[in-house]
Amino acid sequence: MSHADDHSGETRRDFLYYVTAGAGAVTAGAAVWPLVNQMNPSADVQALASIDVDVSGIEPGTQLTVKWLGKPVFIRRRSAEEIEAARAVSVSELPDAGAENENLGPEADAEDQNRSLDENGEWLVMIGVCTHLGCVPLGDAGEFGGWFCPCHGSHYDTAGRIRKGPAPRNMLVPVAQFTSPDVLKLG
Repeated sequence: MSHADDHSGETRRDFLYYVTAGAGAVTAGAAVWPLVNQMNPSADVQALASIDVDVSGIEPGTQLTVKWLGKPVFIRRRSAEEIEAARAVSVSELPDAGAENENLGPEADAEDQNRSLDENGEWLVMIGVCTHLGCVPLGDAGEFGGWFCPCHGSHYDTAGRIRKGPAPRNMLVPVAQFTSPDVLKLG
């Protein structure tokens, strides 16, 4: 009986195959990892994923525009008249009856209470991009006292809901919350 017959089928050659396959798998993983890792967001993008905005200086009836994730965000502290005008509108009159609010589910309707951040309706936060072709609407303008996109004539009301023009949807409300009475966190 030879020494090779003692190992009942397992040979040195089988061991070398396993070691070579393992080394090849590790090498392939090391070569592929940089290619996969480059698809992750860069550090500057991750740093801007959420921002804190000081809103202490915003007076009722005025707005602040900040840049977040490369887009303008309108932060408006609405006056009592603006809130009243927005709450007087019936959802049945609106071209888009959806709230378009990422803080709520997709089934929420476009009532003013579903568009503002607080129960009183004083704070309105929206991505400042027209939903027609991506232009930036002008504030305190248009037929409904809200925003007007001069590029194609879309009119938004004081709750950022489309009322007239080619825009198909209301302006989007991003994920936002107050972390203190004077600080709003976006994202």
